[in-house]
Amino acid sequence: MDPGGRACFSEGLLLRRKSIRNSFTSAPLLMNKYIAEFIGTFFLVLTIGCTGIGAGSGVIAPLAIGAALMVMVFAGGHISGAHYNPAVTLGVLIRGRLNVADVLPYIVAQLAAAATAAVAVKFLRVGIDVSPIAPKIGPALLAEFLFTFALVYVVLNAATAEGTSGNSFYGLAIGMTVMTGAFAVGDISGGAFNPAVAVGISILGISSWDNLWIYLLANFAGAVVAAFVFNLINPPTQTTPIATDEPPYETPR
Repeated sequence: MDPGGRACFSEGLLLRRKSIRNSFTSAPLLMNKYIAEFIGTFFLVLTIGCTGIGAGSGVIAPLAIGAALMVMVFAGGHISGAHYNPAVTLGVLIRGRLNVADVLPYIVAQLAAAATAAVAVKFLRVGIDVSPIAPKIGPALLAEFLFTFALVYVVLNAATAEGTSGNSFYGLAIGMTVMTGAFAVGDISGGAFNPAVAVGISILGISSWDNLWIYLLANFAGAVVAAFVFNLINPPTQTTPIATDEPPYETPR
């Protein structure tokens, strides 16, 4: 084989090895996001279940839930964006900050985490009777819509907007929003603001499965409206090129 042929063969072999190596390393990197979503959602639903069943009434539950979400957002934000909520995932998708291919794995991870956390709570709170809430449909729909809107609106502005890029308060803002909603309308709707949480509290018996549609409809609707409002009131990403002395680029014909 001539030297040129050997060089081409060696280059092709190296490229093939690199392609195979990348195929093995890219899968774990993708899984990191889904694992982070699972962990964050798990501890959120675990906290909701443990404070909602067998714990004393008062300010404990909203404070604990808001704090749990805050610390998990700080823990996983750099890995997955720390959605922990299918409604937030939908809002971030509409915002344009999430690949379509990631939507289903994110939601599957969140729902699986909620179900796993509910099973853990049942084990931790074994023997405690649970009385399901009985929300009125109209007020519950409005309460869930309003505070899911508020949550997704805060997430998009605090964690994805260019004007707040690099801030250190996004986790606190997101956790405080959920805490505020739990204080304000928790007695009206249960204060889910999250379809994964709705599934978790349905498994636990805190809410009836018959009420699940209320959360799904209100939560996803609130997320969609929040994302559209965000895109409406925030300026588009800066795309004007920096001025140079070179002529503008033209696509070759």
